[in-house]
Amino acid sequence: MTPFDLTPDHRRQLFDELLPQLEAYYTHTRDRRVAPKLDPQRVRDVVGQFDFSRAVPAGEAVDFVVNNLLEYQVHVPHPMYYGLYNPRTNFPSILADLIAAYFNPQLAAWSHSPFAAEVERYLIREYGKRFGYGESTIDGTFTSGGAEANLTGILCALNHRFPTFANRGYRAFGDAGPVIYCSDQAHHSVVKAARVVGLGLDSVVQLPTDAGLRLSLPALRKRLTADRAAGREVVMVIATAGTTGTASIDDLPAIAEACAEHDVWFHVDAAFGGAAVLHQDYRAWLRGIERADSIITDIHKWLSVPMGTGMFLTRHPDILDRTFRTTAEYMPREGSTLSIVDPYTHTIQWSRRFLGLRMYLSLLVFGWQGYAETIRHHVDLGNYLRERLTARGWIIENDTPLPVVCFSRPGTNDAGAFARSVCQRIVDFGEAWLSVYPVRGVDTLRAGITNYASTPEDIDRLVDLLDAAV
Repeated sequence: MTPFDLTPDHRRQLFDELLPQLEAYYTHTRDRRVAPKLDPQRVRDVVGQFDFSRAVPAGEAVDFVVNNLLEYQVHVPHPMYYGLYNPRTNFPSILADLIAAYFNPQLAAWSHSPFAAEVERYLIREYGKRFGYGESTIDGTFTSGGAEANLTGILCALNHRFPTFANRGYRAFGDAGPVIYCSDQAHHSVVKAARVVGLGLDSVVQLPTDAGLRLSLPALRKRLTADRAAGREVVMVIATAGTTGTASIDDLPAIAEACAEHDVWFHVDAAFGGAAVLHQDYRAWLRGIERADSIITDIHKWLSVPMGTGMFLTRHPDILDRTFRTTAEYMPREGSTLSIVDPYTHTIQWSRRFLGLRMYLSLLVFGWQGYAETIRHHVDLGNYLRERLTARGWIIENDTPLPVVCFSRPGTNDAGAFARSVCQRIVDFGEAWLSVYPVRGVDTLRAGITNYASTPEDIDRLVDLLDAAV
């Protein structure tokens, strides 16, 4: 037996030692300090104490990793973590990662992992239907997250606008100056994607937002008209359904109408807010999203699965193939006579982890209804936090139905400095974690709720900590 396998008895021993540690963390996360004391040199010394010149006993190595993750990490699964979109993972999705690691399916060629490939195709169709796409037109792919999904959207829009782009690259543009529109609240992965595909930063037009921090429709229409008159080629408009900072939802029906009038690709970044379609009462928040040419949503942002689980959807069933299809002599050909899709022909990635299992296994265990109830729980907690803050004299600075609350304290001399100071005190207390985000140019405190284990009592404690930090 190769030493890389370890023996069956040794593997069982490692599991017997590891699983109780993981279960203790999972069960008692709230008993830990949320954020570590930050000491970069100390962490570097810990990591670098092994030079790999000798093998470390497996049990010792595993204990070392677990103990240092316990010590040096912001514990995003903590019910009092109110930071970015990093939810506590549900247990079936954890098991999914373990299963995927054991079987290590290769999701490049359909013939190598037909079950895994069809699981992901099925989820793409089911999600597409919930966003309002017609079943016969739905296509898409799992991604590593919103950044890859937005990059995919830009590439699809370019190939749609310039049919020779896949072959000729930037030469397909001719004298046209391609531009992309988004709001000044859009995710910065849009800017990065424009740089990656060779359009450059100047191609991204960040339009102003209105009083509700939504993309300004007058500004959009004015710019569309002006750029067309100037001979520029408007490639796409990117709307956001749940911005990263304030969770604002752009006016999707109005943007869809403007895009239709000007024949422009309409892309919706619903990385966070897209989960709202899983609850019947909240689908109206995303009205108009069914008119989008493409949609992205991150399963890992609100739906309690491990990081690195994104999704790109489109109602143009040919565009991913036109954008990414390539041939390689070394790829398996067993499925060449079958009515199937090789995943590598529809994505930037080639070899890829079985990401869809995280959601599939979770849905098998909890169903759509279980997710709907969890989403309602988060929305209710967001509303409860707004009520408790308002009752204590805080001002809510953002307008969104999603469970993200930006807030400030009236009567302070320097509101931004005050917010940063209070945030740091909260983090230093160790009981909770908040972030700071600028609303209309002034830093505010920001609390996001995506943890299914958070309770009204946790909200009460957060409000008490805020009062203590003032």
